[in-house]
Amino acid sequence: MAESLMDIKRRITSTQKTGQITRAMQMVSGAKLSRIEKQSMAYQLYASKVEEIVRHLTMGDVFKNIAAGGKSADPLSLNNVLQVRDVKKTAYVVMTSDRGLVGGYNSNILKAMMDIFQKKHHGDKSKFTIISLGSTGTEFFKTRGYDVAYEYRGLPDIPTVEDVTPIVKTILQLYQAGTFDEIFVCHNHHVNSLISRFTSAKLLPLEAPKDTTLEEEHIASEYITDPNPEEVLSAIVPQFIESLIFGAMMDAKTAEHAASVTAMKSATDNADDLISDLSLHYNRARQAQITTEITEIVGGAAALE
Repeated sequence: MAESLMDIKRRITSTQKTGQITRAMQMVSGAKLSRIEKQSMAYQLYASKVEEIVRHLTMGDVFKNIAAGGKSADPLSLNNVLQVRDVKKTAYVVMTSDRGLVGGYNSNILKAMMDIFQKKHHGDKSKFTIISLGSTGTEFFKTRGYDVAYEYRGLPDIPTVEDVTPIVKTILQLYQAGTFDEIFVCHNHHVNSLISRFTSAKLLPLEAPKDTTLEEEHIASEYITDPNPEEVLSAIVPQFIESLIFGAMMDAKTAEHAASVTAMKSATDNADDLISDLSLHYNRARQAQITTEITEIVGGAAALE
């Protein structure tokens, strides 16, 4: 049954309103993307410097002496974060969004995680646990019966260090309690406004550099630490762990906003295309109706003659 002119006009009006909404959402996401890109770039300078210091101080005998020590009650102690354990259980910090309308952002992450679970653990749920940051991932894993050791929802669109502190504290407490023996941070890495790539990086235990160049060893030997490398590391390592998680969170949020911009732009373009098609359909139907009316008038006049 052909649509009436009123139905077509109603569809055009509805699509125009939808297009206005998606265009507004695109602009909002674009503003958030611009803000977080600037903050993320600035923060990376700090994070890279902290990483450089930790990298140099964990070279050679310093790392070995600390890592060989006994357990401490303090979850932030060097012994706890540097000691390598026999891996009985692995934890994954998985960062997803709290809402939809972000295109394939969440599906890419969840598909990659399912591949990791299958390849590394052969689907054995007892060998790993999940720390889920974001409602989408939390609901996905819980629905499928995975062990979610900790969940965090409602992360701000532009995270701050204060937002990360309770997350870092909980992760370190779980690690100290032996809930898991190693932990990876998994999220979408922001490449540019159109591209993001899934990445998984080891967070704990911290490892000494496996391959060091002569230049790096020379730089490390020139580091002057007061009172000693162990105490300097004790002060820096907590900041380093926090910087890794916060940096990953900023990166993930940047990728999320970029995905939202792309998705909303695509939705807006589709709405414009649909309006164009419906307008053409409406004009043709209106033209056919007018032609029919003229034909009926001419036919009626001819019958009266």
